[in-house]
Amino acid sequence: MSRLFEPLTLRGTTFRNRVWVSPMCQYSSRDGHPTDWHLVHLGALAQGGAALVMTEATAVVAEGRISPQDAGIWNDEQAADYERIVAFVRSQDAVPGIQLAHAGRKASTRAPWLGRGYVVPAEGGWETVGPSPIGYADWPAPRELSPDELTALPGQWAQAAQRALDTGFEVAEVHAAHGYLLHEFLSPLTNRRTDEWGGDLAGRSRLLVDVVDAVREVWPDDQPLLVRLSATDWVDGGLTVDDVAEVAGRLADHGVDLVDVSSGGNSPDQEVVVEPGYQVPFASRIKEVSGLAVAAVGSITEPRQAEKIVADGEADAVFLARELLRNPHWPQHAAAELGAEVRWPDQYLRARP
Repeated sequence: MSRLFEPLTLRGTTFRNRVWVSPMCQYSSRDGHPTDWHLVHLGALAQGGAALVMTEATAVVAEGRISPQDAGIWNDEQAADYERIVAFVRSQDAVPGIQLAHAGRKASTRAPWLGRGYVVPAEGGWETVGPSPIGYADWPAPRELSPDELTALPGQWAQAAQRALDTGFEVAEVHAAHGYLLHEFLSPLTNRRTDEWGGDLAGRSRLLVDVVDAVREVWPDDQPLLVRLSATDWVDGGLTVDDVAEVAGRLADHGVDLVDVSSGGNSPDQEVVVEPGYQVPFASRIKEVSGLAVAAVGSITEPRQAEKIVADGEADAVFLARELLRNPHWPQHAAAELGAEVRWPDQYLRARP
């Protein structure tokens, strides 16, 4: 039997297989609200056979969006607009998940097809915030968050998580990777604070742990909580995989069930060596050290490649991103190649092998 298509249970949630949809920004929201695009985009991925369908990075506060076109769940009206999307995903036997995020100093940027770069407040952007006043590339330096603001942030994440729960999401993921706010606090490249939110790794991870505690407090005991981490900054003097494995071990004691292992994104000076499955060794190392379940992501494109990652125990699941944009029915094709079975939509009777 294919290991990739064996069910996986975390707490009280069972995923029908180990092929999961990675969060992918669509830059197609209106004032943080999901649109028809999200219904069709995420619905197609659920139809295609993936077990977990994650939303894109969804901001917990308005200034936490990556771009003005990014998704949010900082008010009840935004949450209500997710209800039909969540219902459709669940109708296809997929688990709906939401990635809760704050972009920190990398917020207020243009959608890729609008030229990227920083959006100034006069053009609909906003002042960014971060652990220290260090800008990304040539973008404006963020305003350093005050202790009072840092004390309030975990509650904002918890409020967003509660809205997501009330909407019907079954999995929450805290985004602490790719150079966004929580990653900025973790990395010595961007966190130069000398108070209790800076200094050594314990201090730099304080905000992440506080956010996890706040979200776990409202998230049901029988539903999984995930964290996405960048395993390395790919820069000398930045985070290393052993640093991140230590943080993951700490998160295991705070109710996190799985670490979604990515890398990079915090420095324009990063030198990433990209090859098929290039981040899988990071996932394997974090799994070994922390004892947590992990998911691997990054240049995973072939069914037998994904099968080997899971069968060899390097990761418990795989997240696919661009490959699913190219082929939302990748899980069905992979199942056919590996001799496994997935549920086909009833309307696809004639298409079944």
